[in-house]
Amino acid sequence: QVQLVESGGGLVQAGGSLRLSCAPSGRTFSNRAMGWFRQAPGKEREFVAAIDWSGRSTQYADSVKGRFTISRDNTKNTVYLQMNSLKPEDTAVYYCAMRGALYYSSDKDMYDYWGQGTQVTVSS
Repeated sequence: QVQLVESGGGLVQAGGSLRLSCAPSGRTFSNRAMGWFRQAPGKEREFVAAIDWSGRSTQYADSVKGRFTISRDNTKNTVYLQMNSLKPEDTAVYYCAMRGALYYSSDKDMYDYWGQGTQVTVSS
């Protein structure tokens, strides 16, 4: 049974920063691609960022490119999402996801395991 536990969400003013963490348990982490997605009220869950098993390749949604950075530490079994220059439109529940493959996808249906989500609220 795989569990993904996110942490680091909260309330921040526009222009501020937050760092989300996700620590999977119950399955080998180092050979799995990881992704971050978000869902705002009344909207579909959307892709934010993803990273391959090695950490050498990443992908970002256009809306966060240049502001967010995804990274991983395989020795700590943790993936991170550093969010800078936050905007009110970044407000959403952020979900960590694990894919049963080495390489990432921006398609949420390609991910096998999901965390419970962490709320990020950016005030204007």
